[in-house]
Amino acid sequence: MNVTLEEIRERTYKPRDAWWTVLLVDPIAARLVRLVAPHRRITPNMLTLFATVLGLVAAGCFAMQTRWWLVAGALLFHLSFIVDCMDGKIARLNGTGSIFGAWFDFVFDRIRVFICALALFGGQYLHTDRIAYLWLLAVVVFLDLFRYLNGSQMAKVRLEMRTKLDEVLLPVRAAREPDETEDVEEADEVPARNASSKQRVGAFLRRNRIRTHLFSGIEYEMTVFIIAPLTGWLIPVTVAAGILLLIFESWLVSKLWRQTQAFPARLRAAEEQAAAFTGLTPYEKHPI
Repeated sequence: MNVTLEEIRERTYKPRDAWWTVLLVDPIAARLVRLVAPHRRITPNMLTLFATVLGLVAAGCFAMQTRWWLVAGALLFHLSFIVDCMDGKIARLNGTGSIFGAWFDFVFDRIRVFICALALFGGQYLHTDRIAYLWLLAVVVFLDLFRYLNGSQMAKVRLEMRTKLDEVLLPVRAAREPDETEDVEEADEVPARNASSKQRVGAFLRRNRIRTHLFSGIEYEMTVFIIAPLTGWLIPVTVAAGILLLIFESWLVSKLWRQTQAFPARLRAAEEQAAAFTGLTPYEKHPI
C-alpha cells in the first residue's frame, strides 16, 4: 500500500495536538510513516518497543553525564518520541490499533520516562553529590504520573457528564431534523474585526491544529529531557518546566471544577427540555 503525505495527514493527524508534536514531530513522523506503512509486519507494538529501546539508549547517554553525552541523550530521546508517535499513526492508517496496544503504549511510555529520569538526575547526583538532583528526580517522576493520571480522570468525569446529558436529551435529538442541527464551529466563529487578541490567538492556534493547553505532559517531558540537557541548565529548566505544568494543570482543574458546579443546573434544564418535548415530567420519565 502506497500512500501520499496528504493522505497520512488527513487520516492520522489529530484535529488538535500539542504544539511540540505539531511543529517538531509530525512533519518527520509523517514521512517515516510513509516508508513504514507498506510493511504490514511492522506493527504499532513493535514501534512502541523500538521507541522504548531508543529511550533506554538515551538513558545510557544521560548516565554518562558529560556535556556531549547529554546532547546525544536529548537527541535520542526526541527520536524515541517521534517513533512513539508513529505507532498511533500506523494504527490509524492501517486499522491495526487495539485496546491492548493503547495500554502497551501508555505503560512503556511511563517506563521510558522513569528510566531516563533515573539516569539523568540520578547520574547527576552521583557525579556532583548534590541532593537537589534526587529531589528533582522524585518531582519529575511524580509530575509525569500526576499529569497523565489526572488527565485520564478528568476525561472520565467529563465523559460521565456528557453521557448523562445525552441520555436525557436523546428523544429530543433523535426527533430533530437534520437541517435543525447547528454547525457549532461556524456559530462560534467571531469576525476578525470584532475579535479580541485572545480570540485571534485562539483562532490561529486552531487553524494550525495546536491546542490552547500550551504546556501539557508532552511539553513537560520534552523540556526536561531535551531542552534541559541541550542547554546544560538541568536544575533551572526542570524547575521552570514543573512550575509551568502546575500552572496549566491548575487551570484545567479549576475549569473542571466550574463545569461540575454548573452541571446540576444543566442536567435540570435538559430534563425540563426533554419533559416539555415528550409531555412527561422528569418524575414520570424516571419513576422510583
